[in-house]
Amino acid sequence: MADSFELELVSPESLILSETVEMVVVPGEEGDFGVLPGHAPVISNIRPGTLAVFEGGTVKQRFFLAGGFAEVTKERCTILAEGALLIEDIDRASVEQEVRDLREDVTSAADENERARAEMSLAVAEAKLHSVDAPSYSGGH
Repeated sequence: MADSFELELVSPESLILSETVEMVVVPGEEGDFGVLPGHAPVISNIRPGTLAVFEGGTVKQRFFLAGGFAEVTKERCTILAEGALLIEDIDRASVEQEVRDLREDVTSAADENERARAEMSLAVAEAKLHSVDAPSYSGGH
């Protein structure tokens, strides 16, 4: 079995990352899941959360994913993210303000559609805040 595989992280705007990695942990809709070389093929929805990229048994990079899909094969993991940011590039104060504003939007929504949109945006912003605050995985596989 190979000791690495190809990871591609794509957002609607651009190809964010394309490199050979040894492991990733993906925020799947039903929970986080690890991908190692030779992984069984799977397609999964992604919930807003943290993508951890491992090298040398430790986390090399962490990205906040706003949702999307992951396709895993034995040789590749392709992530089509609705939005992706390096965790280190996220300004915590800005996200806290975004959460406050969105909570107000939920409360003051004129109708159910507007409220639902605001609640979805709020869930993503709260997940982003959680990703900023969450410790990195300390160990590898």
